[in-house]
Amino acid sequence: MTRVTGTRNNRLAPIPFRLTHFASGSMACGMSDTLSRLEATIALRSGADPASSYVAKLNAKGLPKITQKLGEEAVETVIAALSGDHAELVGEAADLLFHLIVLLQAKGVPLGEVLAELDRREGVSGIAEKAARNAD
Repeated sequence: MTRVTGTRNNRLAPIPFRLTHFASGSMACGMSDTLSRLEATIALRSGADPASSYVAKLNAKGLPKITQKLGEEAVETVIAALSGDHAELVGEAADLLFHLIVLLQAKGVPLGEVLAELDRREGVSGIAEKAARNAD
């Protein structure tokens, strides 16, 4: 399992993923594998000693702190996107995904459910999908 650790500035250790080239020239990456490994690591660390685990520390502070951190990371991602700095955006996006998975885990929502929802929406116009939700 790939280790994911926070540092002083809350950056994460890199998590490698595989790129696969298809005959069409498109690429599919092992994102689901990477995110699944991250989810498993977060689940393992959620019950650890808060003095030794950032995930455990967040969980010990409860849902308000977890959601606050997710919001902060979302804002930092937007700022990085607007600044035009590619590396900064990549780092902030990784932080955002990490904190989203911490939140999902805290709420008992498996990442697989979110991925299944994305699969369900694949190929459906965003406008049509939103209209269907609003019709309910």
